[in-house]
Amino acid sequence: MKRYVNLAVTVAAVAATVLPALLGGPRAWWVLPLAVASSVPVLWRDRALLWVALVVGVATTVSASLGAPPLLPVGPLVCLYTFAARASLPIRLLGVALTAAGLLVSLLYPRPDVEVLRYLSVAYLFAYALGTSTRARRTQAAVLAERDRRVAGERTAAVLRERTRIARDLHDILTHAVGVMIVQAEAGPLLVRHQPDRADATFATIAATGRDAVVQLRRAVGSLYEPADQPLDQPGLDHLSVLVERVRAAGLDAVLTVSPSGGAVAPPPPDVGVAAYRIVQESLTNVVRHAGARSVRVRLDHAANSLTVSVTDDGRGHQASETSRPGYGIVGMRERAHACGGTLRTGPASDGRGFTVTATLPLPAPAVV
Repeated sequence: MKRYVNLAVTVAAVAATVLPALLGGPRAWWVLPLAVASSVPVLWRDRALLWVALVVGVATTVSASLGAPPLLPVGPLVCLYTFAARASLPIRLLGVALTAAGLLVSLLYPRPDVEVLRYLSVAYLFAYALGTSTRARRTQAAVLAERDRRVAGERTAAVLRERTRIARDLHDILTHAVGVMIVQAEAGPLLVRHQPDRADATFATIAATGRDAVVQLRRAVGSLYEPADQPLDQPGLDHLSVLVERVRAAGLDAVLTVSPSGGAVAPPPPDVGVAAYRIVQESLTNVVRHAGARSVRVRLDHAANSLTVSVTDDGRGHQASETSRPGYGIVGMRERAHACGGTLRTGPASDGRGFTVTATLPLPAPAVV
């Protein structure tokens, strides 16, 4: 399309310059060659604008200085428009300077013609202004395209982050619920025969775990239909006691410790609370399914600028971690901690027995009253 536009502009320039030289009656021999030189090179202005402008400008200036009838300098006008629309600032300034010099020479030598100078000055100014307007529209279109590209990129990144978050939530919910239910279901038949009272509690725990998993799954999937700026309805620190109690019902000696106690600290931001809950949930799931532990300790340490969450068991988790790669659970816990600006450490317990998961999550500084 651009090629055809360029060809049409060249044909118009040649027609406006050469046809009057052919149809104007007897003229000097040099009129037609100079008319051709001042219009035809416009065809190549996209490839060599400076050289084309120099040839066209010199031909036009020489033609006017030799006394050719005054014609509209279409070729120089097209070149000036191209300077304003496409060239860089130094090239534009050079083109304006050369055009002004050629215009002054052609109209002041050999006989000054102030009226024609005024007329052509307006034409050249109009051509430059038109080119500047075209350049401004092109720049604005490029800015809008770049903005649209960035917005599309941000939306894609937001979708990926949301998918990752939902995948982590679904993983945590399902693995915890299914893990607890499997342990309870395996112990159920034995308890039915030997301890019927405990069997009823076991089956009640399975049902409660399943119902809670269904509720959390509905919340996680329902967040897909909520506006992005709406807070997500997810469990936090207030739900940890229920989580620990459910693990205790599965047969583990599970204990939750909060320091300082008694509600002396302000609740953390929702994202920190959700991250802490999910980290504890995944840690307890790993203890129930893989550690072979008899007890587990969950501890929350509130400080002025951080919340430290630790889960320690007395099982064989440290031995398994030495011979296997970290699974999605540990990776997901680390990503949750990093998303809040915190850190996650995993490894053998301090006494050499069992396994410890420790997450340190930063808290905003308290407001100064």
